[in-house]
Amino acid sequence: MIFIAELCQNHNGDVDLMKKMAYEAKEAGSDYAKIQTIFADMVAYRERFEDGLIENGEQKIIKRPFKEECERLKGLEISYEHQRKFIEYCEEIEIKPLTTAFTRDSVDMISDAGFKDIKIASYDCGSDKLLEDIKDKFTKIFVSTGASFDSEIEKAGEILSGKDLYMLHCVTMYPTPLDQFHLSRMELLKKYTKNVGWSNHSLVSKNGIKGTLASIYFGASVVERHLTILPEDQTKDGKVSIRPDHIKEIKLFSALSKKDQESYLLEHFPNYKVTQGDVNRSLSAEELKNRDYFRGRFANINEDGSTYFNWENSNE
Repeated sequence: MIFIAELCQNHNGDVDLMKKMAYEAKEAGSDYAKIQTIFADMVAYRERFEDGLIENGEQKIIKRPFKEECERLKGLEISYEHQRKFIEYCEEIEIKPLTTAFTRDSVDMISDAGFKDIKIASYDCGSDKLLEDIKDKFTKIFVSTGASFDSEIEKAGEILSGKDLYMLHCVTMYPTPLDQFHLSRMELLKKYTKNVGWSNHSLVSKNGIKGTLASIYFGASVVERHLTILPEDQTKDGKVSIRPDHIKEIKLFSALSKKDQESYLLEHFPNYKVTQGDVNRSLSAEELKNRDYFRGRFANINEDGSTYFNWENSNE
């Protein structure tokens, strides 16, 4: 089982902290230390998210003003030079480096920085132009499929057919309740690759790693979880982030026989089957709301200053 420690924004823009997180992940048994290649100038201005929309007391459109989002992300940026040094450090401590590409513009720079493997986030599973850009530049390709329609997953599978592809089921609810995991969706992903897994955003204070262990029992060969080494309240993603000791537990569980895994779950998580859910399901209202904001959150920039999204061609 491949474990990806998602450092996400939990490094708070501190390169030394990021390296320490990678070290702790390695010591705990993680296979990958993953960062995110995000820069503030990637953020797309979309007017409807400036004020959002609430109808009858229910939020229909997320409110996330452009200026505030740019300022927040500015403090979390990791330059390409520091990404190169991160790769060197990961090689030194013998953990594989990984990053998520959020724009087509960034693909060549990510490759040039030295990343051999790449991750595509859930909201870009349906960005066929981005998938075309990355398919021949990287060895292993990890694609999350949360908030994606079945037709988009199928198209992604076609584009990346023949590649060393890993598809991760994901539910884009933050946090994700255990009864909304729908781990049976991994069976759908097996149509496109034998390498399927689970990217988990459950609430650690309430559920610990129970859902992650269930995903392994139900066939996940790769697991991704956010990692933190800071107190929960000191990072934006702290509530859904595990700690290094959790990685040790997850790796130990993955080494058990299927029978012993089941025995463990029956003792510690007797209603583990609640995570199975349905193979065929529609996206929930919350997932659709999140998709509306996050798909297109970042844009590429043409030479004339105009923008285009990851599923579009440039005007060049």
